[in-house]
Formats: sequence, C-alpha cells, structure tokens
Amino acid sequence: MTSSPAGRDRRRLALGVLGRRPARVRRPLLRSPAARQGPPRPRRSPALRSLVLADAPAQGARGRLASVLALFRPGVRLATPLLWLASFCGLLLVYGVSTWLPQMMRASGYGLSSSVSFLFIINAGGIAGLLIAGRLADRYGPVRISALWFLLTAAGALLLGARLPLGATYVVVAVTGVWLFSAQVMVYAATHRVYPPAERATGLGWVTGIGRTGAVVGPWLGGVLAASANSQLGFTVFALAGLLGALAIGSVPLARRLGRSSATVPAPEVAGMER
Repeated sequence: MTSSPAGRDRRRLALGVLGRRPARVRRPLLRSPAARQGPPRPRRSPALRSLVLADAPAQGARGRLASVLALFRPGVRLATPLLWLASFCGLLLVYGVSTWLPQMMRASGYGLSSSVSFLFIINAGGIAGLLIAGRLADRYGPVRISALWFLLTAAGALLLGARLPLGATYVVVAVTGVWLFSAQVMVYAATHRVYPPAERATGLGWVTGIGRTGAVVGPWLGGVLAASANSQLGFTVFALAGLLGALAIGSVPLARRLGRSSATVPAPEVAGMER
C-alpha cells in the first residue's frame, strides 16, 4: 500500500523531531561525571574550617540568646548598659528637640516665623555636624567626640533658653545642630570599637533598639512640658539629658578597663578601644 506524498512528509517530520532530537538531548548524558561536575572546588584545611565554624554564630533561639548574653560577658558587661544609656539620651535629644523646638522658642519670646526657621537652621547644622564629627572621630576616636558633642549640646540647650538677640540665637541654633545630631551617630561608631567582630551586629542592634525608646520619651516629655505651660523648662531638661549622655559614653573606656581586669578569661582586644 503506497502512501501519499503528504503522509511521507509527515513521517519525515516525525523522524526529525522524535528521532534526531533525543540524540542531541542524550549527548550531555554521555559525558563523564567529572565533566558534569565542573572544575574541582578548593578544599579548606581543617584548621581553617574550625576557625570559620568558631566565628559563625549559632542558629535558632539558643543561638540568639547566646549572642545577647555575650554582650554581658566579663569584658563588656559594664560597657553595654553605658552604650544603651548614651543612645537613649542621644535619641531623646534628637527627637525631643526636633519636635518641640519651635514651641520652646515661642515660649522664650520669639515670633512664630523665627521659631519655625530655627527648626530649619538646626537641621542644616546637623548635616554639617555629621561631616565634621566623622573627620574628627577618625583622628581622635568616636568616644571622645561623642562625649564632647553631648557636652556642647547641653551648653547649647542652656543658651537657647536665654533671651539672646535674634542674630546670636541663629548662630547658637546652628552650632547646636552641629553637635546635637552627630553626638548620637558617634555612639554607633563607638559601639564598633567596643565589641569584637562576632558580636558587633548584635551589639549595634541592641544599642539602636534601646535608643529608640529615647525617641519615644523625648517628644512625650516635650508634650508634657508644653501641656503644663512649662515649654521653656524643656531647655533645662534637654541639657540634663546631654550631660547624662556625655557621662555615659565618656565612661565606656573606663568600663572596658574594669571589665578586662575582672575577667578570668582575657577579653578580645579591639583596635582604638580607648578612644
């Protein structure tokens, strides 16, 4: 029985799809296992493998608890709460002053337009302050710069409470912004100097998290003073927060030395710790 030309064409097409194509698909399967696996991977020595496993944090809830407890080991158990307190004071100042500065300036006798412009000026000073503090911290260390900046912020807050001429007030607001925002950022930089590499992520996370409670307390405290018609008293309260922050961050090197002297196992050294 003869087939039509159309039938022969369909058979050729089927042979081309079903007969030849699988040969191309099977071709990679004929290669050796070494060729399929690609180039050999470099082997780690047992010493390097043990070092990597020692630096890797433990997994699960037990590992997270161990990483938090490591912040209170003998080498840093005194420095950890000081960093938390400094971060709390820093964010209390940042958010409290940023929220209530116009109201406090109006309570001091300045006009509405000037009081609002003070908020712009203090934030512009904060931008410049971050650049200045970063360069100085590279030379003198973030702990010293943060402590000094907290003290200057306290002095600026007290000066803002005084009834100065308008031009002098603009200058005081600008330089207070230079110190206010970067004092808090230098606390984060100091955290890097306190903890060894395996603990820095946990340490910075807790310093930031505890500090965020200050970001809540600062605006709340300013609101309480404004509601009781004591907005001008806010300058004194924020100055005290600056003094407390300076005392906390300035005591971190001493806490580290006391922790190392009382530790039965020597604490890991971190470069630039005392600054």
